[in-house]
Amino acid sequence: MAESLRDQLLKSGIVKKTREERTREPKQAGPGVPGKPGRGNSGKAHAAAKQQSQQDIDLARAYALRTQAEANERKRAEREAAEQARLRRERKARIQQLLDGHDLNKPDADQARNFEYAGKIRRIHVDAAQLAALNAGELGVVQHAGRYLLVSREVAVQVRDIEPRQIALLVESGTTGTDDDGVPDDLMW
Repeated sequence: MAESLRDQLLKSGIVKKTREERTREPKQAGPGVPGKPGRGNSGKAHAAAKQQSQQDIDLARAYALRTQAEANERKRAEREAAEQARLRRERKARIQQLLDGHDLNKPDADQARNFEYAGKIRRIHVDAAQLAALNAGELGVVQHAGRYLLVSREVAVQVRDIEPRQIALLVESGTTGTDDDGVPDDLMW
């Protein structure tokens, strides 16, 4: 006689495979849940599982790419900061070498010359001859290592070429800040 459909399926091994898959997969609640094998939806469940795993891979890849990009950005910023620090050290060493033995500060200077630097009023002590030369633009004041050093105009110009922010006071020659009547422009009555 003719074999029943069930017998034919058991012979072919299809029914046995389906039962093995059911025992291997975790139980999921509710009918029609994607991923749960059943009648007519095992193809859909497989496609949904494959799509879900593809999305997981894409999401993981996106996180990995973002993490790698952030790490590369951090490394680039660290390299840039190290390069800037190296350049600052080189400029500072060049200025130190330039200023060695060229400062004109005198320990017995009795007159104070006030000037504005970094938004504050600063002071350097000079003698009468240095004060006249400083106001004429023949001398300059350089800020270095927390001190204000009185130097010749040539040295001050060289320091300005290396690092302009180090120049605390350098009067431009030919400009005294006065009009024809000899009264300074910034004098308030």
